[in-house]
Amino acid sequence: MVVTKNRVVTINYTLKGDHEELIDSSLGTDPLQYIHGTGYLLPKLEEQLEGKTSGSTFHTVLAAKDGYGEYNPKLVAEVSRDNFDTDFKIEVGMQFQAETPQGPQLVTVKKVTDEKITVDANHELAGKNLHFDIEVLDVRDATESELQNGLSQAGCCGSSCEGDCSAGCCGGGCGGSCSNCS
Repeated sequence: MVVTKNRVVTINYTLKGDHEELIDSSLGTDPLQYIHGTGYLLPKLEEQLEGKTSGSTFHTVLAAKDGYGEYNPKLVAEVSRDNFDTDFKIEVGMQFQAETPQGPQLVTVKKVTDEKITVDANHELAGKNLHFDIEVLDVRDATESELQNGLSQAGCCGSSCEGDCSAGCCGGGCGGSCSNCS
């Protein structure tokens, strides 16, 4: 079956940077499963997957602008320590959700002094080219329930099971009454 919109695609992937440094991989864990054409993956990566079939393997490189965008120095700000909860020690690498005029924004602490904390709202992969090695494991039509509710993940619910979870996760909507639902 061919990868096209509204098909469930299962892939293994390895993501590396320009210097072959490993960024992420599904190898050794569960493969990634998503509904194609619903915006789950980076748009340019979905374009590369379009038309592939089960068993396809390929390498693709997404330029920074097609991944998480170019690094924007304007998204780095120095803020007063008073803007943070003082009940715990703030350290470089911590992440916080900040309220911005554009809505909630995840920021990463880059520098800490007695008076100021420098935060960066760029995605951690902003400004980086992304090198993907992908193997398409399976392609199938999504069910109507999956198209309406998304894919169910282990330990969660996404559609009505009326409390019957004998097969593991019910696939949703059970209001948390399933033994495998969190």
